[in-house]
Amino acid sequence: MDTQRNVIFENLLRQHGYSHRTLAKAVNRISERIYGRPGEATDREVRRWAAGKVRWPIARYLLPLVEIFDRPPEAMGFVPRGASSHLPVPPPRATDEEEKVRRRSFVAGSTAASVALMLGLDETPVSGRLTFTDIQCINGAVGRLDAHFNAIGGGVLLTVATDYIDRLRDAVDRCTYGPGVERALHSSISSLYSSAGWAAHDDGHSDQARLHHAAALQSAILADDKRAQARAWSDLAMQARAEGRHREALQINRAALDSRQARQNPRIAALLHSRLAIGYARARDYRAAARSVLAAQAAHDRFDTAEPAPPWLRFLDTAEIAGLSAIAHQAMGHLPDAEVATAQALQLLPPTMRRNKAYYGVQLAEIQLVQGDLARARATVMRVDTSALRSRHISDRLATVHRTLATA
Repeated sequence: MDTQRNVIFENLLRQHGYSHRTLAKAVNRISERIYGRPGEATDREVRRWAAGKVRWPIARYLLPLVEIFDRPPEAMGFVPRGASSHLPVPPPRATDEEEKVRRRSFVAGSTAASVALMLGLDETPVSGRLTFTDIQCINGAVGRLDAHFNAIGGGVLLTVATDYIDRLRDAVDRCTYGPGVERALHSSISSLYSSAGWAAHDDGHSDQARLHHAAALQSAILADDKRAQARAWSDLAMQARAEGRHREALQINRAALDSRQARQNPRIAALLHSRLAIGYARARDYRAAARSVLAAQAAHDRFDTAEPAPPWLRFLDTAEIAGLSAIAHQAMGHLPDAEVATAQALQLLPPTMRRNKAYYGVQLAEIQLVQGDLARARATVMRVDTSALRSRHISDRLATVHRTLATA
C-alpha cells in the first residue's frame, strides 16, 4: 500500500530546528524520564515517521513527541488506527500538581550546564573537519536556544549562549573546512551573537547586549550573509532605542530598510518598519510613525505562508506585529489604540510564547494604568504568569506596576 509523507511532521522538524538525529536523542531523553529507562529511537525511526511508514508511533515515543512539540499526535500529522490508537497515559511517577511544580522548579533553577545539555549544545565538534551536516546541527541548536528564550526569557540563557559562542569560536580556530562551510559557520555565529544580545538585554545587561549585537554584524559581514546583516542592523537599532538614543536608532533602521534584503523579504521589511514606527514615535515624528505602522502591516500581508520563516523570524507573526504597533501607538499617546492592539497580541500569542505573553501582559497593565483604569490594570496583572520566567526586564516592569497599584 502506498504511504503518504507526513508533511506536518516534517515542517515541525524544520520549525523547531531538529535533525532526525537530534530529535531521536530528545525523544530518548524524555522517554527515560517518563518510563525510567532510556528510549531506543534512532534517526532511522524518525525518518520512518516523516515518510509516513509509521502512522502512529509506539507509546514510549509518542508521549515524548507530544511533550517536545506541545501538541496532540493528530496535530503532528499522525493518523490513529482504530480503538488501539490513543494517547497513552504515562506511568504513575508523580501527581500532576507535583509534576507542574517539578517542571517550574527545573526551569527556574536550571544551571547553564543543564540547559546547554538539554539543548544539545555540547554536541558541536571543536576538532576535525566540519561539514554542512555539522552546520545544520549548529543551526538547529541555535533555533532551540531561541525557542527556549521565547518560553522563559533571558536569565541563564545569557551564560549558555556566550559559552556556546566560545565553543564555536574554538571550532573556527581548530577545525578544518571548505570556504562554503566557513561562510556558513560565521553566519551561525552571527545568529548566536544576536541571541546572546537579546538574552543580555532581557537580563538587564545593556553593555553586553550592545557588544553582542555589534559582534553579530561583524560575523554576518564575514559570512557575506545579507539577511544576517539585516538582522544585526535591526537589533542594533533596537538596542540604541532601548538606551534612549532614538535618532541613532532611526538612522540605523532607515539604513537597514534600504538594503536589498528588506526590499525583497516582506518578513524583514515588516520587522524593520515596526521598529522604525516605534523610533519615529519616540522621536515625536508621529506622521512618520503612522506611515511606518501601515507599511509594517502591508509587509505582513505579503508574507508567503507556504515558505517557513527562518528560525530567528518565527516570532514575527500577526500577534507580534500587533504588539509592536501597540508600542508605537503608546509612544504617540494613542492609548486606546495601544490597548486594543496589545489585547489582540495577547489573544493571538500561542501558549508556548510564555515570555512574550508576560511581556505584553505587563504592557497592557501599564497602558491601563496610564489611562487611570486601576480596576482593569489589577485584573490584568493577576493574569500575568511569570512563574517559569527568567527575565529581569519583565520582572522589573511588573514590580513597578505592582508598586503603582499599591500606592494608588
